[in-house]
Amino acid sequence: MENLGAGQAILEVEAVTKDYRLGRTVIRALRGVDLTVRRGDFVSIVGPSGCGKTTLLNIIGCIDKPTSGRVFLDGEDVSTFDDDKEADTRLAKIGFIFQSFNLVAVLNIRENVEFPLILAKVPRAERERRVDRLIELTGLEEFAAHKPDELSGGQRQRVAIARALVNGPSVVIADEPTANLDSATSTTIMEAMKRLNDEEGVTFIFSTHNELIERYAKRVLTIMDGAITGERRGSGAGFRGEGAGAGNALGAGASAAEAAT
Repeated sequence: MENLGAGQAILEVEAVTKDYRLGRTVIRALRGVDLTVRRGDFVSIVGPSGCGKTTLLNIIGCIDKPTSGRVFLDGEDVSTFDDDKEADTRLAKIGFIFQSFNLVAVLNIRENVEFPLILAKVPRAERERRVDRLIELTGLEEFAAHKPDELSGGQRQRVAIARALVNGPSVVIADEPTANLDSATSTTIMEAMKRLNDEEGVTFIFSTHNELIERYAKRVLTIMDGAITGERRGSGAGFRGEGAGAGNALGAGASAAEAAT
């Protein structure tokens, strides 16, 4: 399969399969997937429900292990890691953005963003520097002391983006990141991710079945019945969104679209 990305390879998936057993029945979720993701890629994985998108992202993200095949992240075969090393890798090298946000309800926005740094035992001064930068970058300054339930869906997803980036991961994985948002807020969130990719060089892999969201990708991979069946160049290589605008997608100007969420 032709790789339409550019830059150094940071993720390589080689002949990965994943089987699940239900009694005597074997469900084959992935069937020999090969994939290379390069630094600065913005990759969309598209396909119908049950096609294997989430299974593939879970294996890439060291949440699950393949039945066979190998997964290399920054040159290391993570498919051989034990549970402790998988956890360390998730903390240090992988950022996650979930469709349900997964924020800690009792922590304010600043504390939610900071939490992975505490787990990584980053010194306080460095934690404050990183959190300050990401709070500003995602346009959340006025909400830093708020709890998650005081924010709109789009604002909470921006918190999730900031949290995913705070440890400087090699790759950010987003599983249906706009599934619980309306179309205007979805556009705002995708503008945010696109700006971070364009200006900060953040590598994103996200799944979607939404054609509106898919157009932001530089590469679009189609998965069907557990196998990648095609790849095409996305319009994201030159696309500038029509919503909040790439220049202020992460800033306070995005709040108007989110307020209705």
